[in-house]
Amino acid sequence: MASDPSQLTIQFQPERRVDVIDVNRHVADEANGFLQSHEQALYCSYHTTGGYLEETICNRLDQCEEQVEEFISPFRELFPFGANYQHDKLHLRKELSPEQRRTEPRNADSHLTFIGSGLENCVTYPSDPSRPVFFVDLDGINKDNRDRRERQTTVIGYDDERVVAETELQVPVSSHPIDSVSLRDPRLGIFEQLHEMLAEHDVATGRVVIDLRPEEKHVGLTVNEYETLLMKHDLVEVLRDPLRFMARKGRNMLSDPGAIPDKAKNYAKYDLVRLVNKVVDTLGLSESLVERIIDKCLAVPAERFLRMKRSVSLLVTEDESNGEGTIEQGRYQSPILVQWRESEPQVRRLRARLTRFK
Repeated sequence: MASDPSQLTIQFQPERRVDVIDVNRHVADEANGFLQSHEQALYCSYHTTGGYLEETICNRLDQCEEQVEEFISPFRELFPFGANYQHDKLHLRKELSPEQRRTEPRNADSHLTFIGSGLENCVTYPSDPSRPVFFVDLDGINKDNRDRRERQTTVIGYDDERVVAETELQVPVSSHPIDSVSLRDPRLGIFEQLHEMLAEHDVATGRVVIDLRPEEKHVGLTVNEYETLLMKHDLVEVLRDPLRFMARKGRNMLSDPGAIPDKAKNYAKYDLVRLVNKVVDTLGLSESLVERIIDKCLAVPAERFLRMKRSVSLLVTEDESNGEGTIEQGRYQSPILVQWRESEPQVRRLRARLTRFK
C-alpha cells in the first residue's frame, strides 16, 4: 500500500575540493529505512557548484565513484582553476561587500564545469539503499583559505508522480546570438505565474519541470548562479569560441585573445579531441561515434560538447509558515536559459509542467 511522501534534509561536508559523495550513505545514517519505504526518490541540491548526474549517465558509469570522477575530469581540464575568469576578479563584483570580497571563493571554473558537464540540481532515482546516488562537489574546499563548505540536500521519497497542470512560458531574448536569461528575474513574472499554479492546484509536494519546446534550437537550460560577470563574460567566451577559450584559459598564453596565434588554436583542437576521447572512453562508446562527436564538436561545440540540458526540475515542498506549496531554491540558484544562436522572433518558448508526488 502506497504511503504519503517523506522528506529528509541532510547536511555534510566534502573531504576535497572536487569530491564525489554517496548521499545514500548519509540518508541511511540519518534515517535508517527511509529509502525502503518508497518506490522513487528525488534528490535536490541547493548549490551552484555541486549537484547530481542523471540516473542514465550514472548507470553508464557503472554507479562507480572513480568513473564519475573520470567523467568530470575533461570538463575540469576545459575550465581550469585560476584562469583569469572575470567572475573571479572579486574587486569587480559590485554585489559583494568588502568583507565578502575577502572570503568569496574564486570558483568560476566550478560554475562552468557544473554547466558544461550537465550536472543537475534535481534528479530522480529508484529508491534503493543498495545503490549509490552521487553528489558531485566541484568547490567543496575554498582553494584560497582551505575552508570546507557546508552542503545540504533534500531527499523526497514517493511512490507515484502525476502531472496536474501545464502552461506555456515565453521568455524574451535579445538580438545578440549569445544570450542568457534568468527565469527567476521578477520582471518576467515566471515564478509568480508558477506559484499561482501551485496554489490553484493545491500542490504541496511535487516538482515543476521546465522544458524547451521541440522547435527551439541552439538553446539550453541549466540551474546556476546568475552573476553578471560569469554569465555575460565567462560563459559568453566559452560559447563564442571554445577553441580560443581553451587556448587562452587552458594554456594561459596571452591576456589578449585576438593575439593568440593559429598554432595555439591548433593545440586547443588537439586538446578538445583528447578531452572528447576521455568522455567517450569513460562512457564506453564506439570509436566511430568518437569521430562523429569530434566533427560535431568542432562545428558546433556548445551543442555537441557542452552537455547543456533541454529541461530542468524545481522541487516543490510545503512552506511551514502557511502550509502552501513553494518552489525550493538555494540562495544563489536560478533556472537559466542560454542561447548560442539568435532567435527570430526574439522569444523562446518553454513548457512548465506541475506534478504531484504521492
